[in-house]
Amino acid sequence: MSAEKGGGDFQGVGILHTSEIATEVGVHPNTVRLYEEWGYLPQIPRSASGYRQFNTIHLEQMKLARLAFADPYPGRHVRRSLANLVRLAASGAYDRAFAAAHDHQTLVMGESAQAAAAAGYLQRWVDGTVQADEQLPPLLSGQTADLLQLTKDTLRHWERNGLITPPRDPGSGYRLYGAEDVGRLRVLRLLTRAGYSTMAVLRMVRSLDLGRRANLSQLLDLPAEDEDVIYASDRWQTTLRIHEQRASQIINHLKQMIMLVDPPDKA
Repeated sequence: MSAEKGGGDFQGVGILHTSEIATEVGVHPNTVRLYEEWGYLPQIPRSASGYRQFNTIHLEQMKLARLAFADPYPGRHVRRSLANLVRLAASGAYDRAFAAAHDHQTLVMGESAQAAAAAGYLQRWVDGTVQADEQLPPLLSGQTADLLQLTKDTLRHWERNGLITPPRDPGSGYRLYGAEDVGRLRVLRLLTRAGYSTMAVLRMVRSLDLGRRANLSQLLDLPAEDEDVIYASDRWQTTLRIHEQRASQIINHLKQMIMLVDPPDKA
């Protein structure tokens, strides 16, 4: 595969206008102009009167960009990966864009595996099959943060959001984290680092504290009817499944673009 060409060099198609590109991909014309400004489209020739003159490659590149950046929005590192491959394609570096698309697919699959592993650990902890810190004496906030490689601010944030309620020393009033609290914190740390939002984890924690033990991991991806879903991480498993499918679609779309720019020799 070799297609290191500038998209603007492609000839042999009729001229398309900004409004036609926008209509074809279902966006406002200003979005097309923004994508040009952000480097998501190949260089666009202008007419003598200054109008943009798009061709088929511009249209296919716009479709690629929309495929990459459609809702739900992923985490920042996933989005950076998408922006990189879209800009590579826009520059005409199709071989590099194709390789970046495969790297992106691997990244998303890794995120999915991490999210699934964290959810699995949660259920094993609830079922009592995870080794507990039974011999651990009660720890102060600083000691707990050091043990779990967290910050005291993180512990306070989780407490403010209702994820954990450590008991207080009756004499000093200091928070004391026992073995059960530390085990719970390990679960919270794993889930948040795997990408789950505070709201998703709180959703699960509330059911746990009400006595639910079965299929708790499902609640990480199952908002209540009255819950506002604001972030992709509120339904992180669903978001990652969407992006796994989208990664495959991006690879297939790039294949089609490469065939368009650099068609195989006809016998």
